[in-house]
Amino acid sequence: MNEEREMKTIKVAAAVIRDGERVFATQRGYGDWKDFWEFPGGKLEPGETPAQALVREIREELDAEIEVEDRLTTVEYDYPTFHLSMDCFWAKLVGGELKLREHEAARWLSPAELDGLPWLPADRSLLEAIRRELRAPSREAPQGRS
Repeated sequence: MNEEREMKTIKVAAAVIRDGERVFATQRGYGDWKDFWEFPGGKLEPGETPAQALVREIREELDAEIEVEDRLTTVEYDYPTFHLSMDCFWAKLVGGELKLREHEAARWLSPAELDGLPWLPADRSLLEAIRRELRAPSREAPQGRS
């Protein structure tokens, strides 16, 4: 018998904080996914936009201020006990020094270093899009197709 369960959806936002050709990643220090890597962010509070949630979460988790930039993508991922809907945005650091308050480690990563870490499954699905954007030519100089 194929019994369908309605899974709870958790709505979160993630910041891909960029510094030139590098992005900032954090290692979880708690829960079932302890020691896995992710892009910082968190759950949306009632009435919050994803951008507002990111500014709040980065301030709380990393004691820093960011400017939320373009949306990178939205990841829909089914974990065993819930469905994750994660709005992912490019961001840049505009104040503070990224101090770890909840995570056990953090790193600035080049495109070549992205695959060398154990990522949370939903975050892993972002890596190719991030690599593509980091290696893309400037938006002001469109390239012809070959």
